Amino acid sequence: MAKTKHPKALPYLFLTEMWERFGYYLMLGIFSLYMLDSWNNGGMGFDSVKKSDIYGTYLGLVYLTPFLGGLLADRVFGYRKSIIFGGLLMAAGYLTLSIHSNQTFYIALALIIVGNGFFKPNISTLLGNLYNKDEFKANKDAGYNIFYMGINIGAFVCNFVAAYMRNNWGWNWAFIVAGIGMLVGVATFIAGSKTVKDADVIRPLEDGDMSTGRILGFTLLPMIIFGVIGYFFGGVTSPTNPDGNFLGTDTNDAFIFGCLPVVAFFIYLYAKANSNDKRPIGALLAVFACLVIFWAVFHQNGDALTEWAENNTDREMPLSVSNTADKIGMTQTVRDWPLNQAPEAEIDAKLEALQVEKKAAQDVGDRIKTKEVVQEMNIVSKSPEYFKNLEPDKRPGTGKTLKLYSTELYQSINPFWVVLLTPILVGFWGFLRKKGKEPSTPTKIAIGLLITALSALVMVGAVHASNNLGTKASSWWLIASYGVITVGELCLSPMGLSLVSKLSPPRITALMMGGFFLSTAIGNKLSGMLSGMWGSFENKQNFFYMNMGLALVAALMMFALLRWLNGVMKEKNID
Repeated sequence: MAKTKHPKALPYLFLTEMWERFGYYLMLGIFSLYMLDSWNNGGMGFDSVKKSDIYGTYLGLVYLTPFLGGLLADRVFGYRKSIIFGGLLMAAGYLTLSIHSNQTFYIALALIIVGNGFFKPNISTLLGNLYNKDEFKANKDAGYNIFYMGINIGAFVCNFVAAYMRNNWGWNWAFIVAGIGMLVGVATFIAGSKTVKDADVIRPLEDGDMSTGRILGFTLLPMIIFGVIGYFFGGVTSPTNPDGNFLGTDTNDAFIFGCLPVVAFFIYLYAKANSNDKRPIGALLAVFACLVIFWAVFHQNGDALTEWAENNTDREMPLSVSNTADKIGMTQTVRDWPLNQAPEAEIDAKLEALQVEKKAAQDVGDRIKTKEVVQEMNIVSKSPEYFKNLEPDKRPGTGKTLKLYSTELYQSINPFWVVLLTPILVGFWGFLRKKGKEPSTPTKIAIGLLITALSALVMVGAVHASNNLGTKASSWWLIASYGVITVGELCLSPMGLSLVSKLSPPRITALMMGGFFLSTAIGNKLSGMLSGMWGSFENKQNFFYMNMGLALVAALMMFALLRWLNGVMKEKNID
């Protein structure tokens, strides 16, 4: 009988991650839009700089907490309990976001941040543990690619649901659906729990290993202290930096300062490792450093590129599409205003009146009226901005409307490409493997960084096509840019997860997975910081040239390290 190529647990983990990412990316796809939308329309009413600051901090913390979640799963709770606990916390966070208030907004983000810390590193570690068995080892990269496709099926579908709920029922219902998706993911994992039982192993400490309490004492406490120092203490003030922040804002300083003790811990881990573990740990840390830049560029899709899609992309639906889309509530309608008029007071007054109508309809349970009022609020709230750089011949006329693709639908382009390209790329690597020419995992990562740089070059072309934002750019620019960066992502992100599983000492696999997500955390925070610089570039092409340059530097670093990294892989007898 032929050996099974993949473990029985793979479908359960695939579906669990698919539903978890459905909720996560549903929330993330509308997060920037929600923060920018006016308070009277159910959003937070933040300006662009504050929005980018919160976006980057949230994404950074979401991927910083896996360090602690991975440690506690390795040493104390085990992987299954940690995944279930983390999933329930995330569901609670999404549901809390549906309550429209400043206080619950930050409480909800905290719940998601902590929940992701327990969920994210441990489901990836469980998958790696399953593939450590001899009959599955050869297919570990393919297994992570399949797992990654599950992530992106959820990420693709969720934005259509988000657009429908936001356009027809309001922001709160979109967040409620995200919470329900997460609960479905937890239920799926519990249903398949027995299939991963053998991979859920708490390994004993070895001589010289630091105790869990000491690790927390040497990382968590200093992280909080350094974060507070970064928040309250600044550098030299200037006319362009009146608060004296080192990195632009208080939260930027707090986050980066807070990461320093965690980075120092991983360096300590390397310095104190025994002879068998030192080179593998060092190799992983070198890869993590290069990956920071990838995430800094990649995760601008939810911030700078979402603003690009909202304000600088021609999103008008053809009549044949809008007629169908209208029937299923998938259009965003905007009303034309005179080009040089900014009727903020008029809009605010109208939105306040509609809020009263909405509450009255909800109080009596009139769902049809509620839906109609929400749709009118969206029209009133979003009208002026879209028309600022729309060509005159495309304007429908004062008081008339256009039917647009909802902005959050553009967040489905990347996962669409992932789902489409994953089987092709897996087949391509398999073809090369049969020929004995498959690149090593570190080589795939280096190629991914190089391709990421090319995706920024596509957006340089988009800026040129829009006459530096003077007119709308075609949607095909975003589609092309996301297509290119997706190839880079598929060479890099699942391969990074696979590399951690291959090289990590078994007793600290989840901890090193937390290190992978630490690099993601720092990169994510940098993505918000870079996006926050968007307004400071008079020529927007230079913004994307900056991203391209950063990705090229990281690619060159990775190529320079390849001989050493491949040598470490051979020492571990890993292909």
